[in-house]
Amino acid sequence: MGKIQKEIIEKTQKLGGFMVQSYFDNPQEAASATITIRVPAKKLDQALNDFKKLAVKVVSENLSGSDVTEEYTDIEARLNTLYKTKTKFEEIMEKASRIQDILEVQRELINLQGQIDALVGQKQYLEKSAALAKITIYLSTDELTLPYAPTDNWSPKLVFKKAVRSLISTLRKIITFFIWVVVYLPIIIILFFGIYFIKKFIKKIKRKTNLK
Repeated sequence: MGKIQKEIIEKTQKLGGFMVQSYFDNPQEAASATITIRVPAKKLDQALNDFKKLAVKVVSENLSGSDVTEEYTDIEARLNTLYKTKTKFEEIMEKASRIQDILEVQRELINLQGQIDALVGQKQYLEKSAALAKITIYLSTDELTLPYAPTDNWSPKLVFKKAVRSLISTLRKIITFFIWVVVYLPIIIILFFGIYFIKKFIKKIKRKTNLK
């Protein structure tokens, strides 16, 4: 599992992309992992083909996209309006002579600049999102643990794997139980003989008492 993760990250970097997030879980039942990466949108098909070759079986594939053209155009229009408004306030600032007027214009300019910076950040994010495709890959040694249901829910191979895991789990529990017994055995023996000798001692006292 770890080897596959490493190969995915290496292929991503070769394509000019990068890893966003990686998660690995190794429970007793079945190891699983989730990797989120970003690759250049132009190389999306190549990336998907490379990743499929690494898999023993592809259970499910889901591609989705969103058109950000309208949002991008709206941001540009708002930026254009803010830039024009800022220019007007800058002109007022040059003509202002009263301290109160200057302070008020400065506050407006600072507010406008904050809005401009926020919109510029959103615009840059949309540009990067459009240039890079986001891919989330789910890996598992047991297809039933994946977020998508497999095409065939029953297979002899899968049943055999689960039976072997169940057997191993049962053996571990049995061995664990015997280890605990061995560790506590000296205490159990001491308690047993302690109770035995106490009872024997009490019986002797009772006999002596009865004889008297």
